[in-house]
Amino acid sequence: MNTHRWMSIQFFSFFMTWGIFLPYWTGWMIHTKGITVPQASLIMSLGLVARGLSTLFAFPYLSGKFSSKTLLNGAGIGTLIAILCYIPASSFTGLLIVTLVFHFFYPTLMPALDSAAGVLVQSNQLKDYGRSRQWGSIGFVLAGMILSVFTGMLGDEVILWALLFGTVIFVCLGFMRAPVILSKKPQSDQTQKEGMLKLFHIKHFSLVLIIVILLQAAHASYYNYGYLFLQEIHAPKYLIGIIINIAVIAEIIFFSIADRKFHNFSVGSLLALAALGSSVRWILVFTFPNVIVFCIAQTLHACSFAMGHYAFMKYLVKNISHTQIPQAQGIYSALALSWSTAVFTIFGAYLYEIEPRYAFIGMIVCTIPSMLLALLYRKLELRKEILISI
Repeated sequence: MNTHRWMSIQFFSFFMTWGIFLPYWTGWMIHTKGITVPQASLIMSLGLVARGLSTLFAFPYLSGKFSSKTLLNGAGIGTLIAILCYIPASSFTGLLIVTLVFHFFYPTLMPALDSAAGVLVQSNQLKDYGRSRQWGSIGFVLAGMILSVFTGMLGDEVILWALLFGTVIFVCLGFMRAPVILSKKPQSDQTQKEGMLKLFHIKHFSLVLIIVILLQAAHASYYNYGYLFLQEIHAPKYLIGIIINIAVIAEIIFFSIADRKFHNFSVGSLLALAALGSSVRWILVFTFPNVIVFCIAQTLHACSFAMGHYAFMKYLVKNISHTQIPQAQGIYSALALSWSTAVFTIFGAYLYEIEPRYAFIGMIVCTIPSMLLALLYRKLELRKEILISI
């Protein structure tokens, strides 16, 4: 099978499930299992902690022992078993235990897929990361649109079966023939030499990591309170799902053109633009609390999330060996996509209680420093280019 097609199918099938889990899972537990909102919030928060531990420690360790294909298949099967365990679970304790197990397997699929893509790009088997990754965003939007129809017809009980069905498809697709390099077991001596701490000895890795942690943390209020805020500014209920998906559509468009339009942009330039776009996004939402401006601000998700993620992937491909990419992805997933979001969710909640708009403008405590650091990194890149030319 064509490498681009294989990677696109994997992204599409995984993010179809992510489009079911991320927006709907908390509501499913509350409405079908009968637990309270605080109980569901606690379960999901502890799941986020487990996700960070899994992607920071378990994923990089297992990546040094097994091939990318084996890891994807193993995590997929583990996810499937965990979802089946949700069926009999009914108490708070039972749901918490299953959620912790679920978060050990399921979220690791995201860095595992990005690691596989990074290896394929480095080996020149995948030319356009963005074109493959856009299919993940398409799958996310499609899942949300389809599930909203079925939940309206059949109720929230269908959410579990939709996630189960999507995971079965992902697992089955995982057994298709994959690129040969992804089936190769890493050499033990090489992975031992290149431990996680070695990443921080790589030039500017710490600086780039801090920038993307701040960029991703700035989405905490949007992810957790965007839906509530749209109700606050009197957005029509039947349009809220469409408004939220504007961000994902902007993400799809960015990934579809990224390799062609931004190929010659440096990592520092991309990170600075991402931080600028993110700052403008939250300032607009704060300054003009109305539906039309919120919709316009949603298009800046292409900068705040997609461009920042693309820049980090570009940095990894250029500067990190393929044996260390899983470790770098594990750190990124844990610190940028899990723990930092959890911390700033609490900060955003405090601001939201005072005034809903404050939760969004408060995110510039992340975006402004990230922009300044990105400009600093851009200056270091220019200095390196000048030295090389001399």
